[in-house]
Amino acid sequence: MSNKLIVVGAPSSAGAYAPGQEKAPEALRNAGLLEMLHGNHLRAEDVGDVSSFRWRPDRVSPRAMNLEYTVRAARETAEKTRSALSSGARALILGGDCTIELGTVSGALRVSSNVGLIYVDLDVDLHTPQTTTDGALDWMGVAHMLGVEGVARDLKELGPCSPLLPPDSVFLFAYKNVEPAEQKLIDSLDIKGIHADTVASNPKGAGLEAALDWGKRFNHLLIHLDVDVIDFENFPIAENTRRKMGLTFEQAIIALEALLQAPNWTALTITEVNPDHGLADGSTIRDFALAIASALGRTPALMLNR
Repeated sequence: MSNKLIVVGAPSSAGAYAPGQEKAPEALRNAGLLEMLHGNHLRAEDVGDVSSFRWRPDRVSPRAMNLEYTVRAARETAEKTRSALSSGARALILGGDCTIELGTVSGALRVSSNVGLIYVDLDVDLHTPQTTTDGALDWMGVAHMLGVEGVARDLKELGPCSPLLPPDSVFLFAYKNVEPAEQKLIDSLDIKGIHADTVASNPKGAGLEAALDWGKRFNHLLIHLDVDVIDFENFPIAENTRRKMGLTFEQAIIALEALLQAPNWTALTITEVNPDHGLADGSTIRDFALAIASALGRTPALMLNR
């Protein structure tokens, strides 16, 4: 792998609960993310966006809303991820809702069959259209990766294999909100993870354990960051406005920096950023962009020979 970082925008909220996340890639660029990456001495190249889609109600398929557009965004993300990783670079995917990760995983699997995913999210996203009436596919992303019963076929079969990943290739990091149907899957599939309370007590240690112990066996270790993991009251950037449940912004960034110490990480996907939820002066999105650029700037894998 080289120390080059390919930046991909995935401006889609097709799988979300409401619009907003489709604005995130542009907002992060406008906040100066690329300049911040360069300021941290990173060789970053922006290769543009996949097709954009703004969430809308789907009366035809209310339990799996906007499936066609969710699949399209994920497929296009897969191709850009494949291209980046095939060239030896690492990828920074700017979502978009959580279903974008299906594209990142699918793209990585086109380069190597040995792929692992650390899924940083307050939720575990193990619902299916059969276990929830919400219809938001971003609450079902991990279930589709694992190909559990009842998921949408077009999303399940997105990649070169189906299911995309076996249960032992997914690690749930900083989860807290788990519903009974999801807990049943975690138990029956023996999916590993670390609870949010444990991460909060030692974010660096939890991150290093996940990345360097659990994740060391993979050729391509992918990191998924749903900013819903950050307590909304502490740092209002996420799509979900939950208070006093998640990590503080500082804890989340410390954990992310630790995860990025893994020498085998190859793609970081950022999801569920809603620029409209931050402060009106734009400081929230700028602070987030700066933190991401700084965390990547401290990554050993990107510091080689620079």
